[in-house]
Amino acid sequence: MMSQRRGIHLDQSELLCKKGCGFYGNTGWQGLCSKCWREENHREKQTQIQEDWALAERLQREEEEAYASRNQKAQSQPTITPFGKFEERKTKEKSSKVNTVTKFFTPSTKTPPKKDVPFDSHSGPSSSTSRHSSVDSDRATRELIDFLKPLKSGREIFKQCRAFTESMVYKRDMGADELSECVQDFYQNLSDRLHTQFKGSSDHVESVMDEVEKYMMTRLYKEVFCPETTDDEKKDLAIQKRIRALHWVTIEMLCVPVDEDIAEASDSVVKAITDVIEMDSKCVPKEKLACITRCSKHIFNAIKISKKEAASADDFLPTLIYIVLKANPPRLQSNIQYITRFSNPSRLMTGEDGYYFTNLCCAVAFIEKLDGQSLNLSSEEFELYMSGQASPNWPQSSEASSSSTGSATLSQVHKGLDLLTGLGERQERVMEKARQLESDLIDWTDEVEQKVQSVLESFPPETQNPAATTASGTTSAASSAIDSDNVENEHLPPPLQPQVFAG
Repeated sequence: MMSQRRGIHLDQSELLCKKGCGFYGNTGWQGLCSKCWREENHREKQTQIQEDWALAERLQREEEEAYASRNQKAQSQPTITPFGKFEERKTKEKSSKVNTVTKFFTPSTKTPPKKDVPFDSHSGPSSSTSRHSSVDSDRATRELIDFLKPLKSGREIFKQCRAFTESMVYKRDMGADELSECVQDFYQNLSDRLHTQFKGSSDHVESVMDEVEKYMMTRLYKEVFCPETTDDEKKDLAIQKRIRALHWVTIEMLCVPVDEDIAEASDSVVKAITDVIEMDSKCVPKEKLACITRCSKHIFNAIKISKKEAASADDFLPTLIYIVLKANPPRLQSNIQYITRFSNPSRLMTGEDGYYFTNLCCAVAFIEKLDGQSLNLSSEEFELYMSGQASPNWPQSSEASSSSTGSATLSQVHKGLDLLTGLGERQERVMEKARQLESDLIDWTDEVEQKVQSVLESFPPETQNPAATTASGTTSAASSAIDSDNVENEHLPPPLQPQVFAG
C-alpha cells in the first residue's frame, strides 16, 4: 500500500516557500510566498532597469564614436538629447511606482468639494463609476462605511479605498501582473499604516483589511477576474478537458481512504464537491478561500468517518485530487489566479486558508502531470484508458493480461455473448408465454361454444299455432308473444272476432 502512494505523496516541506521564510508557497509564484515573490520580482525589475541603462550607455558611446570617426561637427543637442530623454524617462518610471500608491495615503488639497461626500451617509459609488455599480457593490460600500465609522481614521481610509478603486477602473488595459502589483502595493501600504495606528494589533488590522478587500474586489471583480490580457480562459478549457479525459480514475487508483458506502462519508464527499464548485460563484477572494476551506474540512470528516481515526496529510491530498476530478469545478484556473493576484497576501502566507489553498494548487498541478506511474498503471494501460479504448470498470478475462489490447477485445466479446445469451433466454420465455396464451384462447372459445349450445338445447324454439282462416281467405298471424309465454292462459276462450252486419 505504501508503494502505491509514490505518485501522490507530498512532503509538507514542499508546501512552504522555497526561500525558507516559513510561509506557504504558491505554484503561481514559482513556489515562493507572496512576500518573497514580490521581492524577487522587484529585484528582477531593478536588474532589468540596470541592464537597460548599461545598454543605452553603450549604444550612446558607440553612436558618439561613429560620429567622431566620420569627422562630423559636434552638435551638443543631438548627441546629448537622446540619452538625456532616456534618463528622464527612466527617472519618471522609477518615481511613478512609488507615487502610484503613496498618493492615496496623503491628503490632497486639489480634491474638488463635490467628490467629498459625507462619510456618515450610505451613499453609493460616485458618478464616475456608477455604471459599474451593482447590488453587491452597493452593499459592500455600506458595510465598509458602517465598519469604519467607529475608527478615528475611518473616514480617510474609506476615501483612499474609493479613490484607488475608481482609478483602477481606468487601468483595465494593463496586464494582470501590473494590476495585481497595484493592488498588492495598496494592501501593503494600508497594512503598514494600520499597524502603526493600532500599535501591532494584528487581529484588528486583519479585520480592517478583510473589509477593504471585500469592498475593492466586489467593485473591481468584472475588471480583474479573467482579464482579456491573460490566457486564463485558455487554461480553464485545458484543465476541464483534462479532467473529463480522466473520468475513469477510480478511488482505489488514488488510494483514497474514504468508504463511500458509509452514508455519512458519502454525504461529506457530496458536500465537499458542492463547496469547491460554489467557489466560482463568489466575488471576494476571502469568500472563495472559505469555500476551499469548507471543502477541505468535509474531506477530513469523510476520512475520519471511514478510517475511524484522524486523517493525515498523506490521506488529505489524494482525497482532494479525487474531489477535484469528481467536481470538475468551473473556471478553476481563473479562480486560482484571481485569488493569487488579488487576495490579501497575509491570508495566503499563513493560516488554514493558505494551507488548503496551497494544497488545491498542488492537486491541480498533479492532475495536469498525472501519468500511469502515479496510478500504478503501465503506460499502455494509461493510454488505453485515456483514449477510451478500455476502462477499468469493464470486466477482464482471467486468463489474459489486463494490459493487452486482445484481452480488452476478448472481454468485450464475452460480454456481448453473455448479452446475446440472455436475450435468447428472454425470447424463449416470451414465446412460451405466447403459446400458452394461444392455447388458453382456444380453450376459452370452445368453452363458450359449449355453453351456448347447452343453453339452446335447454330452451328449444317454440312452434307456431295452427293457422286460422280469415273471412278474406288469408292465414291469420300467430298468437302474440305475450300470450305464448303465458302457459296458464292456454285454457282461455279464443278472442272475439269482428263480424260485419248487413245494414
